[in-house]
Amino acid sequence: MSGNSDIEATPAAVAPGTNTEKNAAVVDDLDKTHDDAVPSQDAQLGVQKIEAVTLSWSKGWLIALLINIWLIFLVNGFRGAVLISLTPYVTSDFQAHSLLTVIGVVSSAISAAVYIPMAKLLDVWGRAEGFLLMVVSATLGVILMAASDNLATFCAAQVFYAIGFSGIIYVVAVMAADLTTLRNRGIAFAFTSSPYMITAFAGSKAAEGYLQDVSWQWGFGSFAIIVPFVCMPLFVMLVLNLRKAERQGRFVREKSTTPMPQRFWQGLRDFDVPGVVLFGAGLTIFLLPFTLATSAPKGWEQDYIIAMIVVGFVLLVSFGLYEVYLAPSPFMRGKFLLDRTVIGACLFDAIYQVSYYCWNSYFTSFLQVVSNLSVAEAGYVNSTFQVVSGVLLFIVGYGVRRTGRFKWLFYVTTPLYMLGLGLMIHFRRPNQHIGYIVMCEIFISMGGSVFILLVQLAVLASVDHQHVAAVLAMLYVSGSMGGAIGRTVSGTIWTNTFYKALLRNLPESALPDVVEIYTNLGVQLSYAVGTPERAAIQEAYGYAQARMLAAGLGVSVLMVASIFMIKNIKFSSDTMQTKGVVF
Repeated sequence: MSGNSDIEATPAAVAPGTNTEKNAAVVDDLDKTHDDAVPSQDAQLGVQKIEAVTLSWSKGWLIALLINIWLIFLVNGFRGAVLISLTPYVTSDFQAHSLLTVIGVVSSAISAAVYIPMAKLLDVWGRAEGFLLMVVSATLGVILMAASDNLATFCAAQVFYAIGFSGIIYVVAVMAADLTTLRNRGIAFAFTSSPYMITAFAGSKAAEGYLQDVSWQWGFGSFAIIVPFVCMPLFVMLVLNLRKAERQGRFVREKSTTPMPQRFWQGLRDFDVPGVVLFGAGLTIFLLPFTLATSAPKGWEQDYIIAMIVVGFVLLVSFGLYEVYLAPSPFMRGKFLLDRTVIGACLFDAIYQVSYYCWNSYFTSFLQVVSNLSVAEAGYVNSTFQVVSGVLLFIVGYGVRRTGRFKWLFYVTTPLYMLGLGLMIHFRRPNQHIGYIVMCEIFISMGGSVFILLVQLAVLASVDHQHVAAVLAMLYVSGSMGGAIGRTVSGTIWTNTFYKALLRNLPESALPDVVEIYTNLGVQLSYAVGTPERAAIQEAYGYAQARMLAAGLGVSVLMVASIFMIKNIKFSSDTMQTKGVVF
């Protein structure tokens, strides 16, 4: 391992045609990174399209697109704040508050399965087309969620919802990499996270307003109007500038004379259909048991649960072998797929997500029942992560730009994150002063927000522009899988601790209502603070949450090992991936 050795960004990260002398004179703000007049001819169509756009447009168009990206993240922040505050009440309306983690597991599994095909779609088809498809899916998802009148329909709507919004953020992240240099990418990602400082407060208050004055249905349904309105300008800007590139001769649409059957098979080859099928089927089969195990007669010992895990794992291994040795148009080159920095960053992200979601799923419910906060106040506390990241990531991004280094930040933030989890175990007790919990949240957020930035920088610095979408897909898949596993652990602990603690602590007069208390947040809150019933419910929450946090802390120790796999890459001023007018 090369721990702290000085490693320049890999040659693979330098696109063909780089002019070192010219790059040395690049200005700090906006620069033309290559003297090439056309996109990389060996790149896939989607990469050629975005390079043609950046080679053809002006600084004004770039600024306009970055502003639109900021607005998209603002809407996503509102969407996330509203969702996390309203979902416990949705499940409670359907008498299924205890199934919060199951919905989360399903969403994570669906999101993880879509990233690989989405990466191929962006590379083979184009950024604009992939983005439009995700906007349609997200809009359809929120419409179905608003119209749902039972848990089954709500979960079905989650399929379109999860694919759409996960896809939108993924495509925008890929585009943020398309529009920036390596050295400025940390600042760019900080810029996209800054809207969350607004939505941390406004989103939680909006959720409370929907719940008390309108309905949770409109809390979702309003985004069916907002999302297309905010997202469509980005699609239009990409299309207009691609047409400009065509007029300038930087991009030429080839008119194929190849027979239709041959073009069809060529399309299957370019899209890497066998690889996509192997991955999608393998990941879905592997993650489904994490949802089904709790309802299986023998739990994790059930034969079909074990079989699904084994089959899913074999298919995922087969996907890796196929991509390295057999795929005519692989998802990602073998040298990148097996790169130790890419593997280390993906492992780190997966472990972090497992650790985080071991305890976070029931956090807003805990804050309302145990800390006696309102819906909005609970949202404010839970949004500490967004507020901290909005400020801290600009500092980190600027530091990375000045020094060209990022790995040392892992050694600072990992212990800080673990400290926050450890302190939270102590302070997460009934009627504990909320200030202590906020303090722990700040420590956890300082670590977690920087982790998300660092792992993206690590994987992007290890590949060329052709593989930006692919390597981000790998990272997002790893995180989604980790989130699904973490939520499963959380749900398992909740099921095996909270209900038993209620039976143990509730006064006899309330025992006939124990199932309703267990499954409905509104019923839990209906008992006045200070009553024996409310005190018993608070004790049960504290008992369950302490064990969730202990699991998260135990898992987080594994993050330390993955850090040593990540190379200490340095971003030098003449190391470029992108072309044209970029930030």
